Order: sequence, then C-alpha cells, then structure tokens
Amino acid sequence: MEITFKSVLVTGGCGFIGASVVRELTACGASVRVLDNMSRGWRDNLRDVPVEIMQGDVRDAETVSRALAGIEAVVHLAAYGSVTESVTGLAENFDVNVRGTVTMLRAATEHDVGKFVFASSGGAVIGPAAPPVSEDSIPRPLSPYGASKLCGEAYCHAFAGSFGLPAVVLRFANVYGPYSAHKRGAVTNFIKAILLDEPIVIYGDGSVTRDFIHVDDICMGILESLQRDLAPGTVLHLATGVETTVSTLARMVCAAAGRNEYPLRHEPPRRGELERNFANFARARAMLGFSPRVTLREGLRRTFAWFEAQDRSALRQTSSEA
Repeated sequence: MEITFKSVLVTGGCGFIGASVVRELTACGASVRVLDNMSRGWRDNLRDVPVEIMQGDVRDAETVSRALAGIEAVVHLAAYGSVTESVTGLAENFDVNVRGTVTMLRAATEHDVGKFVFASSGGAVIGPAAPPVSEDSIPRPLSPYGASKLCGEAYCHAFAGSFGLPAVVLRFANVYGPYSAHKRGAVTNFIKAILLDEPIVIYGDGSVTRDFIHVDDICMGILESLQRDLAPGTVLHLATGVETTVSTLARMVCAAAGRNEYPLRHEPPRRGELERNFANFARARAMLGFSPRVTLREGLRRTFAWFEAQDRSALRQTSSEA
C-alpha cells in the first residue's frame, strides 16, 4: 500500500500497537515521527526501524507543537490504557486520556493536519449493551478508562465540527500480538504464565467473552483510515465479530504452546469489566474495505512464538490490560 500522507506522527509509537503501526507506515514509504514518554513504551521495540523518536508527553503543549512540525497526519495511540488501573488511578487516567487528547487536537488544528486518527475502545466505551455492539450502540461506559475514551471521541467530534479538523475515531476490539510483554490482557497473561511456569489465572468462571483481534488487522484498519476520504468525526469499529469466552481462549493458548493440560486457577471477577462483548464491523468493511485476516488460532500461534523468543526477564514487565 502506498500511503497518501508522507509524514505521520504516531503518539505512543514505542508501545504495543504503536510498534506495529510504525513498521507498517515506514514499509509503505511514510516518514514517521514517534512521540512517546516511555512510561509504557520501549525504544527497543523500534530498533532497526527508520523512525525519528521524540521522548515527551502528549499533555505538554510545547512538546506536542514541536512534534507536529512538518507533519501531515497523526495516529494518536498514547493513552493510560487500563480498565482496572483507571479505577485506582482516576486522576492520571483523566489527565492523560482527556487532557492529553485535547492538547493533541488543539495542536493538530493549529498545524493544519490533514488527518487525525484517534484510537478508542469498543467495549470500554459502549459498556453493558447487548452484543454485537456497533456505532449505533448507546455508550454507557462502566470504567473511568471507558469514560475517558468517550470524552476523547466527543472532543474529536467537537474539533471536527468547530474547527474542521478531519478527525476519525477507531474503536478497537481486544488487541493482541507481538510487542505486548508489558500488557496485562488475557492473551498476554496466559502466554506469560505458561512461559514462567505459573498457573493461568482466570477472573470469574471463564464465561466472560471478548472479541480478540490481532494487531496486524488493527494496523490494516489504521492505514486504510489514513487513505480513505472519510467525513470528519467518523466513528468505526475495528473488530472480528467473533465472541470468544475467556475459558476457550485459555484452552487455545495452551494448544498454541503445546500444553493442553496446563493448570488453570480461578479468581474473583474484577470491577469495571463487561460480561459479554463483541462488535459488528460492517461499517468499517463498507467504508474502509476492512476485513480481519488473522484467525485467532493463527494469531495466538504467532504471538506465542514472539513471546517464546523473548528474554524471560522481560516477560515480567506489566502495565495494562487489553
């Protein structure tokens, strides 16, 4: 794919999703600059990638303005990205996800950016709605994290309406894949448990469901959203439309590791989490040509192989859940 925008800023580009997005953008010929405060990202994630890395915070207006100099498009991934941590870290969650996003939007407007892609969350924003959720579902976030992402979406609409900023909102399903050793999502936790010879912990009875999507498919959706002529304020779900229970996921991870009889341990359910969630991506398919290509079985095989190749000490990094 040849990218329309030749200079792209990726916030949080040294993190999990960012590391893959940056690789895809550079492979398409884009000149990429990364802005990351390194609280949840690592420069090593982008070693051997031709990219400019600026260490700084999206909440700092002067830093953001410098990062946007000469930039044509923005992919805003930087976030305080945890449901459970947002309950205990309410102020920081708001500060990073809301104030940081407004700082980015204001600067993007001042620099006349040609496209602003905002990473949101399907399940966390919509909350307890009957699945499959879609762009027409009424948002009722259960967690401060979901509320902060909904605020970010609202500001994207406001900047599109008031300033004409071509902002696009992408609501991600539960993303997994390489460069996620610091995450605390189910896929990462299960794989790390096996590699560290610890029992797999399942919160609740295992009947909770999620829509698990490989990061390569998320990257495809992001790149298409940069290419397509979308109305400012467009909201799209990037998901697989497949509902998978956590118990089924655990069995699939064990199978990917060749450890079908691996021990499982159940703990009480966590606050702020949904019982069921998966999404309808029909609008993204119609507007972006989006269609997930990586099956969960294949994606777990690839992800386990990546984790298996890492130093065991790195597997003890933790920060946020998917």
